[in-house]
Amino acid sequence: GEAAKSAALAGPEILGIVATADLRLDNLDDQLAQHEQAGDGRLRGIRHALARDDDPALVIRGNGPEGLAEHEGFLRGVQRLAAHNLTYESWHYHHQNAAFCAVAAQAPETTVVLDHFGTPLGVGRYEGTLDTIFEQWKLDIAAIAALPNTIAKLGGLAMPDNGYGWHARELPANSDEIVDAHERWYHHAIECFGPNRCMFESNFPVDRLSLSYRTLWNALKKIASRYDETEQAAMFEDTARRVYRL
Repeated sequence: GEAAKSAALAGPEILGIVATADLRLDNLDDQLAQHEQAGDGRLRGIRHALARDDDPALVIRGNGPEGLAEHEGFLRGVQRLAAHNLTYESWHYHHQNAAFCAVAAQAPETTVVLDHFGTPLGVGRYEGTLDTIFEQWKLDIAAIAALPNTIAKLGGLAMPDNGYGWHARELPANSDEIVDAHERWYHHAIECFGPNRCMFESNFPVDRLSLSYRTLWNALKKIASRYDETEQAAMFEDTARRVYRL
């Protein structure tokens, strides 16, 4: 409905939808057919999140079932998405990157999209450990990127659970603060995947807790400034148009 409204307005149009479905279902094909009909030609992918962590400090807690990444029905579902020309996408936490990598490896015909850098956590038992997490995260990202069917959606690092504390401030973060805190995560992912397999994302409205939409995109422009025009075009537009057939 929102996509149809956008098509009638003068501003940006919603051209693609990533929906939710339980990929373990025996009647998955029927479910996907219903999504395709409801999406009126805009369905482009399915996100069945792996995110699971029992730390009570998490503000936005994932409720992924225990062992979902190893569930045989789930893996068949991820593989089945290829026949429908749909992506598989996951929101999960940094300690689940290896499990996500294993899923992608077992579905080589499906385009698999990593959301939010694998959400490095910085609250609760993870508070003050982002530098340590970063070192293992770099290895995990390199392993994911080594699989040719993977794409990186870069953004979503301003959630309260990332541990920067911006959501609790009287004034939101400015673009230079975002660059200083986040650029190492971006540049490593871009180095591993290459700009043609990276696409910038806003993760709004969730990131609105920490910063404004305009500020985020100004920060992304600053992060992207070291890359040439073709590489910037890929990350800001071209990769998304190709992956989501826009």
